Amino acid sequence: MNKHSVLTPASTSHSIGFIGTIDPRVKIAVTILLAITLVSFASWQPMVASIAITALIIASSSPDWRKTLRRILAMDGFILVTLVLLPFTFPGDVMFTLWGFDASWQGLYRATMIALKANAVMCGIIAFLGNLSSTELGRGMTGLYLPTKLTTLMMFTVRYIDVLHHEYLRLRQSMRARAFRLKTNRHSWKMTGYLVGMLLVRAHERSERILWAMKCRGFHGHYHFAHLPHPTRRDAAFVLAILFFLAALITLEVLCPPLI
Repeated sequence: MNKHSVLTPASTSHSIGFIGTIDPRVKIAVTILLAITLVSFASWQPMVASIAITALIIASSSPDWRKTLRRILAMDGFILVTLVLLPFTFPGDVMFTLWGFDASWQGLYRATMIALKANAVMCGIIAFLGNLSSTELGRGMTGLYLPTKLTTLMMFTVRYIDVLHHEYLRLRQSMRARAFRLKTNRHSWKMTGYLVGMLLVRAHERSERILWAMKCRGFHGHYHFAHLPHPTRRDAAFVLAILFFLAALITLEVLCPPLI
């Protein structure tokens, strides 16, 4: 796997530690349950506790920390604009005024809660699903009887987002070979638009080639996965541990009311 890979291919994925031995169906169900529970909280203490515990779980599987942190920072960068603007758009007690716009304490608290929730859910996903291969994830989703179209869409996304990323890297390399340097001027924005447009055109052409190739191989709309074995006592013990963890988080939420 080269250093620019976005996702871990199935052939190089590996399961390490106790979490790696758990049934994929159980890990997916537990991750969904944890995410729903976390986003329903209104206090920051359960979020911090969840981030700390899931970080310990991630550390126990000897992860690639650079890749893990890059995933978290990519998500934080995606919501950064929302977090910066929210204090200026949420009514409440004025914290300070910038260029005639009032920033409120309530808005700052909401932005902080959104950041904590997003990072807590992301850490949970990495802890429980980070070492899961795309094939195991597809088998788990099929085993949970999730919609076939959703499973197929996920499999195509996992498989071909890396292909698109490599296509983007080839285009960027060809631009650098022509002495292009990205700057904050009209020419750079124009070339960036050409880059995005060419990427979409090539992605469309490649998708048509892939569709015809898959139809030639008998593809009729969805993947077929081998059935998973029945859950074991280890899976049951894992579920009980997660339920205890969620109960502890809910207790912390009750004992620590929101600051604002």
